[in-house]
Amino acid sequence: MREPTPTEALDLVGRYEAGHEIPERMRGDVRLLSTLLGRVLRESGTPGLYEDVERLRVATIQAYTDETPEAFAQAEQIADSFSVERADEVARAFTVYFHLANLAEEHQRVRILRERDGRPEKENATDSVAAAFVRLSAEIGDDSALERLQNLRFHPVFTAHPTEARRRAVSSSIRRVARLLAEYENSAHDGADQRRAERRMLAEIDLLWRTAPLRPQKPSPTDEVHTIMSVFDETLFTAVPKVYRRIDDALQGVAAGSRKPVVRPFVRLGSWVGGDRDGNPFVTAATTRKAAAIASEHVLLGLERAATRIGRTLTLDAASTPPSVDVETLWLRLKDADEDAAAEIAKRSPDEPHRRVLLLVARKIQATRTRDADLAYPDADALLADLLTVQRSLVDARAPRHAYGELQSLIWQVETYGFHLTELEVRQHSAVHRKVLAELDAGAPTSELAEEVLDVFRAIAHIQQRYGLRAAGRYIVSFTQSAADLDAVHRLARHAVGPSGTPPVLDVIPLFETFADLQAAPGILAEIVTHPAFAARLDETGRRLEVMLGYSDSSKDVGPVAANLALYEAQALIAAWARDAGIQLTLFHGRGGALGRGGGPANSAVLAQPPHSVDGRFKLTEQGEVIFARYGEPAIAMRHIDQVAAAVLLASAPSNEHRNSTAADEYADIAAVMDTTSRARFFELVKAPGFAPWFATVTPMEEVGLLALGSRPARRGLSVESLEDLRAIPWVFAWTQARINLAGWFGLGSALEAVGDEPRLQQAYRDWPLLRTLIDNVAMSLAKTDDRIARRYLELGDRDDLAQLVLDEMALTRDWVIRITDSVELLANKPVLQRAVKLRSPYVDALSLLQLRALRALREAPQDAPADPDLQRLLLLSVSGVAAGLQNTG
Repeated sequence: MREPTPTEALDLVGRYEAGHEIPERMRGDVRLLSTLLGRVLRESGTPGLYEDVERLRVATIQAYTDETPEAFAQAEQIADSFSVERADEVARAFTVYFHLANLAEEHQRVRILRERDGRPEKENATDSVAAAFVRLSAEIGDDSALERLQNLRFHPVFTAHPTEARRRAVSSSIRRVARLLAEYENSAHDGADQRRAERRMLAEIDLLWRTAPLRPQKPSPTDEVHTIMSVFDETLFTAVPKVYRRIDDALQGVAAGSRKPVVRPFVRLGSWVGGDRDGNPFVTAATTRKAAAIASEHVLLGLERAATRIGRTLTLDAASTPPSVDVETLWLRLKDADEDAAAEIAKRSPDEPHRRVLLLVARKIQATRTRDADLAYPDADALLADLLTVQRSLVDARAPRHAYGELQSLIWQVETYGFHLTELEVRQHSAVHRKVLAELDAGAPTSELAEEVLDVFRAIAHIQQRYGLRAAGRYIVSFTQSAADLDAVHRLARHAVGPSGTPPVLDVIPLFETFADLQAAPGILAEIVTHPAFAARLDETGRRLEVMLGYSDSSKDVGPVAANLALYEAQALIAAWARDAGIQLTLFHGRGGALGRGGGPANSAVLAQPPHSVDGRFKLTEQGEVIFARYGEPAIAMRHIDQVAAAVLLASAPSNEHRNSTAADEYADIAAVMDTTSRARFFELVKAPGFAPWFATVTPMEEVGLLALGSRPARRGLSVESLEDLRAIPWVFAWTQARINLAGWFGLGSALEAVGDEPRLQQAYRDWPLLRTLIDNVAMSLAKTDDRIARRYLELGDRDDLAQLVLDEMALTRDWVIRITDSVELLANKPVLQRAVKLRSPYVDALSLLQLRALRALREAPQDAPADPDLQRLLLLSVSGVAAGLQNTG
């Protein structure tokens, strides 16, 4: 098959892109950015690079659109014809293209959000808190709805699980291009400002091209803490109070800002970064102390700057806005503690009492940050008390718009973040606890492991003493298998401080991960609440209890279908037990970014939960690339928080709970068949003799472990002879890279085939939120697969039986998903998502072909020969590029 002429190629690319109905302004953004990238490749790449990139791009588009073996073979031939050095450059070029295309798509989302300016997308939409409140009020009345709104809680927990394939330097460069693109759009057409923005974008894209895409070494846990802090600094510190403000504006109308807000701060940030030591030997007690200190430094600096800025603008004269007696008393107290600063501030603001007080408050926040004991606040509550004193004084002086304006935003920030910013959580494996306790009970000399475990409790006590109880105290026990695993935490804490010491305050959280553990969860919980230390803490918290559910390992354990059903059943049983026991339950969802690890849209997942399992509280892990996708841009972060909080508010609406419970009962027989059949099909694959080494051969699983993604090791052990020692992230990541995505869908086709009743399954899809969410997520996962490329990966393994099993199940699942959704193709009912996947697919194909070329050469090399470093680099570059193209890793 001949290659198209330049004119034919241009026509092919144009027809392909035009066929996907890209919004005109987004099309213009992509065209601008790709044109600038083309200039960079011509100027900075080696001779002929741009032409080679275009050859492969046109060939993969033709192969994608024609779907003929000849067209696909042509694309393969081009990818294989490059030298390793040229393939390296081509892979980098496609990766940069994906970064820019993703940026353009994000820019379009922000553009739409700003044009909508908080209005629902559809008239009957309920995916904002304000709209959800209106619907909830109609069902349960205004007073009850307001009570639920004011007790709402959304608690994302950031983790350092290694699923962000981009370097921080690359992410920073992309953010700068995004700002320049906004400048370009806001400049006069063909004006000097627009030309200047274009020139700077060209320079930034050149920098992005020249920046090494792979990290030279794994980040340390402290590096990971700093990365998370960048999200707080650039987005969350200001975005979260803006969410509260937007909701209050919608609910109070014209009165908003002139009277007390009805919205109470409902966001709490958690973090495992620097606290999660399950399988990560690099996270030590010292790391945990440092993580808490870094977080506190960032939030105190943010509060100090905000208080200073607001104080400088609060130029209200005492004659027009007289201070209350409490504010005058507060001024005297602050002046006595900081006389020189007070004198200078009074000189500059002689008749502006509220301004003077707030500027001295800012000084006290600074002293807290720099650890000036004489001037520092003892805790965040003391700062909050001073701010509320100023607010009440302004209200009394008939200046409510100043009381409930920027000052209210600062109050919300203090209530949300305290002096700690993130509620740092510690996680450790139950087997480690058992080992250390056995050692201590035997009276043996304290080992290095035991000393480190005990020092963690001392670190928690130190953090609580310095930053408050909210700063740390949640202790998660991985692979909880008995009540004794939870009681062990309290026993170890007492060992750590000795007979005369006071243990830290601990909320011990079980993490149920495997299928067997999920089934045993209610019995374990019923037993642990009778243990004295656990029961005492329950009484102290008003019988509040968190229970964590693991999505990753349960899916790897029994397959995605059975895992989803088991998780639903476990939640229903745990929620029923908690209600009977008088416990206020918060279920903590250990969801990953990828569908095989519980990923997918969080708001639809919330609405599909069993009755009473949410009750206005939702906590989940946010990992890797998901953190930056959801929280990296202010407008998108605000929209995400608003959507999820709206779903949390509506999840316990009588209509939603009735819908879920009725559907679960009506379709229980379907669930039973799907559970049994999907598990059997999954086991047929993963329990086949030799499966684990075959999996490691047909995917880049081993090579993924070479990527410097995060500080945490990819495996618990050294062997790939057993999947038990393989972490869920590389399990999902490797299947994703092979364009198979098996972890997100395998077993569903057989399960639906076993049910067989197509009309009833279509009705279940419409009526049963759990099935609808599962099917929609599988559709998204399958849309990112590619049969032809998958076959090439599977051919590497010399196991035709396993390869055919995978391909047959893929075809069967795709067929059933299309039939159940009453569509002609995948994602036909989600056109925006379908367009995004289809637009990227040919370009992802190009990188997959380069990856296959490298992987095949590495697999064919003699086993005793050292791996070719150039081929390894090409493979890792392609891994990074495919992750960018598919917009998820693990």
